[in-house]
Amino acid sequence: MRAVVQRVSQASVKVNNEIVGEIDNGLLVLLGVGKEDDTKDLDYMVEKVLGLRIFEDKQGKMNLSLMDIGGEILIISQFTLFGDVKKGKRPSFTESGDPEIAEKMYMQFIDKCIGKGVSTEKGIFGADMKVNLTNDGPVTILIDSKKTF
Repeated sequence: MRAVVQRVSQASVKVNNEIVGEIDNGLLVLLGVGKEDDTKDLDYMVEKVLGLRIFEDKQGKMNLSLMDIGGEILIISQFTLFGDVKKGKRPSFTESGDPEIAEKMYMQFIDKCIGKGVSTEKGIFGADMKVNLTNDGPVTILIDSKKTF
């Protein structure tokens, strides 16, 4: 699994010009599922994202997690995170997960966040979405469950 995690002061996602998910202070997560991903990758990603210490403590240091601050999370499916542009300029998506399996893992990621008590919003898997955010910092972190970067 791959994720682009952004610390935000607000974020929302629209489908067909209608807001389907919206948060204030927290994390916007663009989540991609690869064809080799399994439950180990899912569990790793949930723990890593929710435990990221990228919120400031009283001394102004990035030392607090989403769980520590009671923040919200907006999770958007993003198969293009597995786009490979090593050859040529048109991305190849052969490493992206099968849509049925990817949607199941995306929903499990959401369920696990909810299960940990996090206020969780989501986009619609496979939809044409318009994402709006105010990146706070800016802080943007890339995570790969296979630790390729």
